[in-house]
Amino acid sequence: MITLLDYGAGNVRSVRNAIRKLGYEVQDVNDASDIISAERLIFPGVGSYGSVMDRLRRDGLVEPLIERIKSDKPFLGICVALQTLFEGSEESPGVAGLSILKGQVKRFSQSDLSVPQIGWNGVNLHKESPLFTGYNDEKLYFVHSYRTTLEEEDSDWLLTTTNYGEEFVSSVQKGNVVACQFHPEKSGEAGLGILKNYLQGTRETIQISGKKKETRIAKRVIACLDVRTNDNGDLVVTKGDQYDVRESGEVRNLGKPVLLAARYYEEGADEITFLNITGFRDFPMEDQPMLEVLQKTSEQVFVPLTIGGGIREFTDSNGKEYTALDVAAEYFRSGADKISIGSDACYTVEEYLKSGKKSGKSSIEQISYHYGAQAVVISVDPRRVYVNSPEDTDHHVIKTATPGPAGEEYCWYQCTVMGGREGRDLDAVQLASTCEILGAGEILLNCIDKDGTNSGFDMELINMVKAAVSIPVIASSGAGSAAHFVDVFNETEAEAALAAGIFHRREVPIAEVKQALRDDGVEIR
Repeated sequence: MITLLDYGAGNVRSVRNAIRKLGYEVQDVNDASDIISAERLIFPGVGSYGSVMDRLRRDGLVEPLIERIKSDKPFLGICVALQTLFEGSEESPGVAGLSILKGQVKRFSQSDLSVPQIGWNGVNLHKESPLFTGYNDEKLYFVHSYRTTLEEEDSDWLLTTTNYGEEFVSSVQKGNVVACQFHPEKSGEAGLGILKNYLQGTRETIQISGKKKETRIAKRVIACLDVRTNDNGDLVVTKGDQYDVRESGEVRNLGKPVLLAARYYEEGADEITFLNITGFRDFPMEDQPMLEVLQKTSEQVFVPLTIGGGIREFTDSNGKEYTALDVAAEYFRSGADKISIGSDACYTVEEYLKSGKKSGKSSIEQISYHYGAQAVVISVDPRRVYVNSPEDTDHHVIKTATPGPAGEEYCWYQCTVMGGREGRDLDAVQLASTCEILGAGEILLNCIDKDGTNSGFDMELINMVKAAVSIPVIASSGAGSAAHFVDVFNETEAEAALAAGIFHRREVPIAEVKQALRDDGVEIR
């Protein structure tokens, strides 16, 4: 029996599903006594450092956790749970941690790094441990803005390190107490293997090499599923051309969401993104079909899941009010790891630019504060607007290698809302850079002009936005071949690239994309 510390924050469902997938039963911590008595305890840290510690103190769990760890009872901490072992964190000044280990958790400091680190990276094993038996050379999934280092007096805790601009501690172990910065439940088969080693109490250890390599983060290949109801009321995966999902009057039906997601996981996708583009997203708390898609997908897909569509505050048909945080929490509880915000991000940025200050009430700010910046993805849906010269507009302009219909040599990228149907007086750079200020952790950069064309990604747009932000950027729209993925990673600094239609129609398998990247020397999982 495995005991799970579910304190009501973030996606704990995936950890629960991973444990069950491996054949173990799960029970939740109901009170402080369960922390002490648990045969094996897993603490899946999700959220910001301050919010995690606040919840632990509120529920009276701090002292029992310290007692358990000091008693050397089997314990596995994941992500922020590793960070809580330290005295405090720059993320939440003044908030005390468990103080098992000396020192402060600090933000990645190099100016040329994209922060958060989001993606698959390797580990260097510093001592023998059953945990990594069979899996010490695999890439694992990381998503964090803050990293840990050990003081000399705690050096015997060091298990693995990882490089991301600098070397940081990616896992610690002393006796039966283990904690890792990566997410084993989101690290595919390798992560499940590491988790199994912990659950079954594996004793076998591997011989470690004395030579340490510098680990490298991989470029991510993401499969995107646009989900909506068709005219018969069935939930289907569809795909549009310039955001038009109908063909001969009917909604294109390219498959069932859960089955397609499972297929992409088996084919090697590094992440799965669901974009809920159907009408009932206006009432997302009552959107049981989409919630069930997430729930069922998370039972068999053990890579990160992102969900977008309807993430905003709203009032339902009965007059009940919901905040964006309420909506996000429901998606997280159903299996989502990240929330994608589209139209609401545009409206929020417009308000910010008008007032010149944060409100603290926007969906971006609320979700980022409670769950961490890494949980907030901004979906940008721009289209080109051509101009004859930069003086013709107040927006961020580039000189383009693709002239406009009247030979215009310049363009800017106008942000849109409502599925691309309405343009706003806002450009892609304004939106992306302001959302970073508000707390977003990643940009999903679409391009209406490229959508469905199979002509390749809009490199000019990607480079323009990437130069304006220090958070990761996902390139989207236009992929038509494996070579297009090679091009986008060679010609831009994008951390990930996403495709939909070519994967759905099996025109370009994910394995072909991965092989092309490998052959070109691009770091991949």
